[in-house]
Amino acid sequence: MNKALRHVSVVGLVMFALLFGSTSYVQFFAAQSLSEHELNNRTIIDELSRERGPILVDGTPVAYSVPTDSTYEFQRTYGADSLPAEQYAGLTGYFSVVSGASGLERTENGLLSGTDDALFYDKVRSIFTGEQPMGAAVELTIDPAAQSAAYQGLGGQKGAVAAIDPKTGRVLALASTPGWDPNALASHDSEQAQGAYNSLIDDPDNPAYNRAIGGNLYPPGSTFKIITAAAALESGDYTKDSELEGPAELDLPETSATIRNSGGGSCGAGDSITLQQSLVVSCNTSFAQLGMDVGGDALEEQARKFGFGQDLTIPLRVTPSSFPGELNAPQTAQSALGQFEVRATPLQMAMVSAGVANDGVVMRPQLIDNVRNSRTLDSISELKPQEFSRAVSSDSAEQLTDMMVEQVNSGTGQVAQIPGAEVGGKTGTAQHAEGAAPHAWFTSFAKTEDDQEVAVAVVVESGGSAGSEASGARVAGPIAKNVMEAVING
Repeated sequence: MNKALRHVSVVGLVMFALLFGSTSYVQFFAAQSLSEHELNNRTIIDELSRERGPILVDGTPVAYSVPTDSTYEFQRTYGADSLPAEQYAGLTGYFSVVSGASGLERTENGLLSGTDDALFYDKVRSIFTGEQPMGAAVELTIDPAAQSAAYQGLGGQKGAVAAIDPKTGRVLALASTPGWDPNALASHDSEQAQGAYNSLIDDPDNPAYNRAIGGNLYPPGSTFKIITAAAALESGDYTKDSELEGPAELDLPETSATIRNSGGGSCGAGDSITLQQSLVVSCNTSFAQLGMDVGGDALEEQARKFGFGQDLTIPLRVTPSSFPGELNAPQTAQSALGQFEVRATPLQMAMVSAGVANDGVVMRPQLIDNVRNSRTLDSISELKPQEFSRAVSSDSAEQLTDMMVEQVNSGTGQVAQIPGAEVGGKTGTAQHAEGAAPHAWFTSFAKTEDDQEVAVAVVVESGGSAGSEASGARVAGPIAKNVMEAVING
């Protein structure tokens, strides 16, 4: 009998200990994360009972709260007359009573809701005044003219544009199409909000993807030749004037496959061409051979220095671009052309052009310019330019600059020429699926004598309206030019 009682007592004590431990964990350790979880409806109700801070572009709110008479005291609203909600949805995201938050509404929730520790003194002040604490105002780095040029340039095509300031890393444009309207998801009508969310997620065109920084990554095609050229220059065995072979066809070792040039002929007189001229005319055979000569490891390392494979938040999370490892010779040749399993975001390819333009230094892209107290307008934090990496030496950057400028002056990128500006660029046409039209790419930079600079990358999926007739110069180049002009002429 005593043994049975002892057994029951032990079981009871263990159960009590487990119950006490679990409740203590929830009370003291998990309470904060559970309270702040985006699907906690009580949290949503609490946050909508106070004024959420605005998200601003050039001083104009693209996300803000307005008073209502409903259970939720404030209605989240998106867009402005001059800044349509669809153009900024990939940045702002949504704040919904049924599906939580996305985009900057999620990553900056603590600041926007007023719960962040940076707003401690404002929260203390509200205790004495009885006023509800207000969320902070988050000002973005976006140039509205550049964002509009990017979005309008893409039009009804699926694609994306990223533009950054090479010297500071400020993100000047980040457009993704098709766009979508977050206002329907922010509705206080739960049924309407849920329906809008379902429509967004179920749309076969995937508008919820921010194609500029994530979603399904793209093979960068010939825009990757900038990185291949950089690896060659950094090896010390090549200069921009080094002679390469540029035959009409290149037989790949270990296979019966060949690589051909887009025009069908050889590159240069007598099948010989300089590294610079090879980039200017986008010679496939010379770059494929160059990639094999430099080697897959050197290509992978050079890609990493520009940002491939590295985690990045701006504060939106950027899906890492990728370069495959352990390549055989044919795979190395294809990868040197931005094909095989090479994948990149438009932001990554804008970082490549920015690094070349900035003397070989890639600055960390940043989307938030400053954060201010909504009541006092005091600055809580401001953007501080940060170096992301030194991708290439100053000498290599100078040579790459010359090569990219010549590509625009006399090569396949002439469509991007801008009077009064030095423009460098690289076109790309990327195969991605059998029978599908290629993706059209263009990455570039522009500089003016008065120190205006911008780097841009554009991708249009499956050639857009041009279909199988698409090329980077024809489809993506004009969009890049318009974005660069919007920045340097703004």
